[in-house]
This record gives sequence, C-alpha cells and structure tokens, in this order.
Amino acid sequence: MRAIVITEFGGSEVLRATDYEDPRPGPGEVVIDVIASGVNYRDTYERTGAYPKDLPYVPGLEGAGRVSAVGEGVTGTAIGDVVVSADIQGSYAERAVVSADRAVPVGDADPEQAAAVFLQGLTAHYLTHSTYAIKPGDIALVHAAAGGVGLLLTQMIKLRGGRVIGTVSTEEKEKLARDAGADEVVRYDNFAEEVRHLTGGVHVVYDGVGKTTFDDSMSVLRPRGMLALYGASSGPVPPVDPQRLNAAGSLFLTRPTLFHYTATREELTLRAQDLFGWLAAGDLSVHIGGRYPLAEARRAHDDLESRRTTGKLLLIP
Repeated sequence: MRAIVITEFGGSEVLRATDYEDPRPGPGEVVIDVIASGVNYRDTYERTGAYPKDLPYVPGLEGAGRVSAVGEGVTGTAIGDVVVSADIQGSYAERAVVSADRAVPVGDADPEQAAAVFLQGLTAHYLTHSTYAIKPGDIALVHAAAGGVGLLLTQMIKLRGGRVIGTVSTEEKEKLARDAGADEVVRYDNFAEEVRHLTGGVHVVYDGVGKTTFDDSMSVLRPRGMLALYGASSGPVPPVDPQRLNAAGSLFLTRPTLFHYTATREELTLRAQDLFGWLAAGDLSVHIGGRYPLAEARRAHDDLESRRTTGKLLLIP
C-alpha cells in the first residue's frame, strides 16, 4: 500500500509518501481501507517530536473506512462495514489498523463527513457537555471560532442555549463563525477589551490556541469561571502560579484531552450517537475546508500550521 512514513522528526518535509507493508489485524482489531483521513494539530505535534513517538511511523489517528479484514475475537464488526475512529494506528495510508472497540459504525452518514466531524466533534462534545457543561444563558468565548473545533463548539453551545463570542483573524473567517451561530465575533489583537465591553465576564473560555491567548483569556473570565485549554496551536503555555486563579476570582483551569472523555466504549458511543444524530437532523454541520491527495500531506500540514485554513482538512487516499 501507499502511506506517509515519518523516519525523523522535523518540519512538514519529513512527510514522505512511500510503499509500505500492508497492515494485518491482531486479536480484537480490524483493518480498514481508508476512505478519508482527518488532519489534526496533534499530527503536527507528533511530527515535530513535541509528542514523543517511536520512529519510523505512519502518522494520523482519525479516519473513516471500509472494514477489509477482521482479527480474532472481534464481534459486532464485519467485513464491508464502514466505520470511523479517532484511535487509528496510522490513518495517513491506504489501509490502517484500528481496535474494534474504538471503531464506530457511520450508519447513514457520509464517510467523508464522518471522518471530518469525528475527532473534533467528540472534542467539542466533551468540552460543552462535560468539561464545562453549557447551561441556557451561559456566555462562552470560543477561540479560533472558524476552525474545525471552533465551528462545532459554536453550534453545540447554541444547541444548549448559550451565547457565543468568537475570535477570528479575517473577514472570511468572521462570516463562517457568524454562519455557525456566533453572536459576536472579534479579532485577536484586542479581544480582551472587546469581550469586557460586551459582557461582565464570560462563564467559560474554550482555548485551543494556547500561548498567545492564555493571559487575556484568563482576564475575561467572571469569578468562578473556567478556562478550558484544550490545545496549543500558538505554542505551549508557560508554567502558571496557581495563586493567579485565586486573585482573578477563584477561577478554574483545566487541560482536558479526548482520551479521558471517551475512556469507555459506552461513553464513546453515546457521544458519537449525538454527533451523527445532529448531523442527520440538520442541527449540526461540518465544514470541510480542504481535501488533499495522500501524497500532498505536506501541503495539508503547511496550510494548517499557517492558519490559512477553515474547518476540517482531509487526506483522501
């Protein structure tokens, strides 16, 4: 098969397409013929070595595909089923292995849409339903509101009766955020001042940007508000003195991750059912900002890291 194989950590130039051995399923695993693979910021962190990985490896952890082989002991999943997962062992490839208990049937959903919504949709779901469960009337600040997670966060907050203030960098992105339901949209360079002007403080900040937004994000929270730092596209946040949380109003700071919010099959399935149900009902839409051939994974990473993109990027083997 063809796959992207990383043999050294570094920039996007280390993403090279090559022939690679076909995967075989072990006990409890299935092999899928990949229909679409999601491109995520985590992939860039692993590529640079910021998130340690053993070399060489095939990047990618999210995708949808048709089951082509089934390992020993697998029940409930059969050859020919179309499934999606955010726990794939190397989705930047024509074929990949996934544990059967981490693969979810797409049902009537389009496989590309399923691949586009799954990891980021599950992330938006746990953030808005569990990390800080939005209540009617709550005000949320969503950074990168035109990005893949940001657009989904905005829609889910509105579904739960909240108010959304989104940050974006361009007029094009502002339109996308407003179309997704954002009540107010501001630019990054003065977002704290704008948010304070619009509100008496927000209940929660969903921040996937990190270093460049962290301090101002904390400054716009009302007492006992929460800063949910779920990513770091601008770089990691320096160490924080916990006393700052006290002085700013008994704030909450959390650094959640998807794995801990989909730790059981039951929780994974319940969140996935919500996502696919909303898609089918037209209550949730996913914006695919770019489709790239597998061999152009480098261009996809360059576009993602330059923040030129909106919505979700997909690799199509």
